Formats: sequence, structure tokens, C-alpha cells
Amino acid sequence: MTDRPAANRLPFTLPRLGLGTAPLGGLFEAVSDEDAASTLKAATEAGMTYFDTAPRYGHGLAEQRLGRLLAPSGATAPVVSTKTGWLLRPRPDGSPGEVITDWTERGIRESLESSLTRLGRSCVDILYLHDPDDYPDEIRRTAYPAVRRLRDEGLIRSIGFGMNHSGPLASYVAEFEVDVVLIAGRLTLLDHEALTALLPLCARTGTSVVVGGVFNTGLLADPSPGSMFHYRPAPVEVLERARQCRALCDAYEVPIHAAAIQFPLLHRAVDSVVLGCRSAAEVKANAAAARFPIPDELWQRLAKAGFVPEQLLDARA
Repeated sequence: MTDRPAANRLPFTLPRLGLGTAPLGGLFEAVSDEDAASTLKAATEAGMTYFDTAPRYGHGLAEQRLGRLLAPSGATAPVVSTKTGWLLRPRPDGSPGEVITDWTERGIRESLESSLTRLGRSCVDILYLHDPDDYPDEIRRTAYPAVRRLRDEGLIRSIGFGMNHSGPLASYVAEFEVDVVLIAGRLTLLDHEALTALLPLCARTGTSVVVGGVFNTGLLADPSPGSMFHYRPAPVEVLERARQCRALCDAYEVPIHAAAIQFPLLHRAVDSVVLGCRSAAEVKANAAAARFPIPDELWQRLAKAGFVPEQLLDARA
């Protein structure tokens, strides 16, 4: 694999492990202010210095909580990313209302300004265009030129695209100058979609890669009946594959969630893994799993069983 062109690197170093704040916005179940505060405190104590959020996470709640509890901007401030492309429209009583797409420059700016207010920041390190799968014309005409201007004005430090599907994401990387991408759920022990086109392209263009959704909505954290996979109940055959993966990990006394967290980092184009946590206990468990020693022999066994592409192990040699 070739080295990345230095001109396309981010203007900062992405930490290897970050905290995703969708759970702090109430994804799947509500999280109290107290639990949100303890989660963020545990993340900083565990050395996590990258925090990813979005207006859509709890209709601004995740950003508000992050803004209240994180260190302010400055030399020692953490890396913070948020997203744009969707505007929050509260009801007249101030309660959360609808979320609408808006890829115009006015909409992009309004979204960012609202995010900066909730976060208590004058700029963010990364602004991701959020789930623009079906809007290539709007991205081309208005949204991408708008975020370029925001970067030039110093309101954001870098431009990203964040999506759940690697094909459209690769198309955007091929067409635009993209600093960083966030791909969720498509570079996991059960889903290798991002390896086909996206990661080789990012390696060639120097686009940094952040991977989210490494547990595939929880299945790889606890493969049990009722587990979710890609935000839906796991099909029987997928659940069985996850159980096979866990059995291999158990044979080496390695927690399956440790292998799930460390797997994306086998690829040289991947800079960071973002983990969604809703409690201090989850943060501590995931931080420990990220450091858990995994023997080479287990990676080889996982490769033979089809959970790890051989090319990733070959690239490490």
C-alpha cells in the first residue's frame, strides 16, 4: 500500500479511539443527564480525546450534553466532530419536532451555527455531511461548496462525509477533495463491504478513515437471541456466524468485543474507531477491550473462518 500524500492529511492527529454520542442522545433508550455526565467523564479519564456527535442525536441533546461537559477550545481541547445536512425544527412549545434535509448553503450554515452554540465552541475539527446517499446533485451544487467556504473561514478545520454505505461514500471521495470519512457498520468482523472500493481509494487519496458501528448494532458485543444487526433483528444465519466468531475468540480467551474493536485498525487507512457508549461501565469495558492483547494466531484463525480478510494480515507482514 502506498503512503498517503502529505498534502491531503488532516491538520491534526486523530486519536485511535473515540466516543460516539448517539447513545447520549437517547438512541434505543433514554440516558439521564447524570449517566451522560458520568459517561463523558469516564471517556476523558480513559484517555479518549475524540468525540463524535450530530444534531440528529436526540434532536440536539447529545451536542448540548457534550458542550456542557467537555473542555473548552484551546491547545489541550479534544477533537470534536459534528454533522450537517439536516435541520432541527422544534415545535412551538420548544419540544423536539421534525428533522428536515437541507443541503443549501443557508441550511448548512444554520445547522453548523446551531451546533456550535450547543457545543459552546467557535469551530469544530470535523464537519461531516451526514447521510447524503440520495443527494449527489445537492452535494455537488451547494453543500460541498458551502463546507469548503466554512473551512476557508475557519469555522471548521476539515471536511468529512459520514455514511452507512461504502459505495456512495467512495463516489464522493472520488469526486471531491475529502479530508476524512466516517463509515459505520461496513468494516466489521461480519461485514467487509468497505474493503472493496472505499478503503483502497482513501489510501490512494490520503483521506483519513474513521470507523463506527464495529459491533453491527450490538450483535458483535453480545451474540444472543434478540440481538440487532444493522438496526434490525439479526437474521438467524447472521446470529449463528456471530456465535461462531465468539467461539473462536473464546478459545483464545479473548472477548469478542475486543476483536471487534481492534479489527478495523488492521487496515492501514483506518485512523480511528468510534464507539457509542451510554454508561461509564461501557466506556471502561470498551477502553479495556481496545487494549486487550490479541494473539496473531487468533487473527489467523478468524481469517481462515472468513471473519478477517487475508489481505489485512498480509499487509501487516
